[in-house]
Amino acid sequence: MFPPRALLILLLATPLQAREIPVPPGAGTLTAAIAAAAPGDILQLTAGVYGPAVIDKPLTIQGEDAIIDGGHTGTVLLVTADDVTLRGLHVQGSGARDEDIDAGIKVSKDVARTVIEDCLLTDNMHGIDFHGAVDAVARRNRIEGRQDPHMVARGNAFYVWNAPGVVIEDNEVQYGRDGIFSNASRQDTYRRNTFRDLRFAIHYMYTNDSTIEDNVSIGNHLGFAMMYSRRVVVKGNISLMDRDHGVMLNSTNDSDVTGNLVVGAAKCTFLYDANKNLIADNRFEGCGIGIHYTAGSARNAVTGNAFVANRNQVKYVGTRDLEWSLDGRGNYWSDLAAFDLNGDGIADQAFRPNDMMDHILWSQPAAALLIGSPAVQLVRWSQSSFPATLPGGIVDSHPLMAPLSIPLAPEWAEAAAQIGDRWQKDTAHDAETAQSE
Repeated sequence: MFPPRALLILLLATPLQAREIPVPPGAGTLTAAIAAAAPGDILQLTAGVYGPAVIDKPLTIQGEDAIIDGGHTGTVLLVTADDVTLRGLHVQGSGARDEDIDAGIKVSKDVARTVIEDCLLTDNMHGIDFHGAVDAVARRNRIEGRQDPHMVARGNAFYVWNAPGVVIEDNEVQYGRDGIFSNASRQDTYRRNTFRDLRFAIHYMYTNDSTIEDNVSIGNHLGFAMMYSRRVVVKGNISLMDRDHGVMLNSTNDSDVTGNLVVGAAKCTFLYDANKNLIADNRFEGCGIGIHYTAGSARNAVTGNAFVANRNQVKYVGTRDLEWSLDGRGNYWSDLAAFDLNGDGIADQAFRPNDMMDHILWSQPAAALLIGSPAVQLVRWSQSSFPATLPGGIVDSHPLMAPLSIPLAPEWAEAAAQIGDRWQKDTAHDAETAQSE
């Protein structure tokens, strides 16, 4: 027999067994079940339709074929307590007030350790709003956003505001405005998500010390956009047939962009006032411009990338030469005809991916009418024969002889092929992605 004091200590140290409570469908049954439940209980929703609710104690709410409908008013499920898990629910019908951030699921400020998994969210203004939440996780959810004619009138699949430690992983997102809109946040991780038919797949504003890893963006207006952010890691992502840019760094500094594959955008990557970043071991292929480098971008290391069959490999207008190699390792350029006599994998001569005629064409587009003229050909021959006549530009002193390969899964290649000529038919810039270009 335990002495009374030892028994009391044992009871306090042993958590009570969580009860699993069945909840029938109905307009107010979920709210009533939450009120009657004890912290740690599991509410098992049976098939049917439920009304909106506020979850104000640590609970698990789960249910196959359970639909929680907000009746197109406000937020459907509002989480105000720590340690809440939502699993396997279909959440639909939030209000349409963007200014109130109406959402399918909203996690309130300072609420910790929310888990949202295996849920379906449809017909909501915003899908999941982490509004100041801490250490939340959203995994394996499917979010189908609204399809208003104008993208800016839609909400985001994930709205992350000042929510440190959030992990968003293995989700599927289609339609809406942005897949993940991350604003004024930090130390977040977004990985292995798939984004289609959106404005931005992932959109960073003032988000620092965070990771975007192994995501796939297909047929969006823009893939991965980092704006006014610092110390961001963007690695292993895939952008296929996104309209404007695959990867964009706008006033983003001290970040690493590595191992990404971008195919078929107007610009594979765009650096605008971006400084002290590492752009390494990416493959930029089949874009209108491989990399657009502008607006005072400086002190960036560009090395180990493959620029393959882009209409213009580089767009840069400047008076200074910028060296794009690091520690004797440059980049691969598919339009470089070069020799490697010693077989070290490095071309025997430096490469300039843009010349004086490129500068003229970028600053005076009407000059494109002369592109095939003998005068233009003579200028280009003269520059190749007398490099001292070249203006400032990009110099790769150690170009690579072979490109790196980033494998593409067959299902992603098939999905990209289905985009077809979508962007030739859609000439309106309703996504409002314009930056100074």
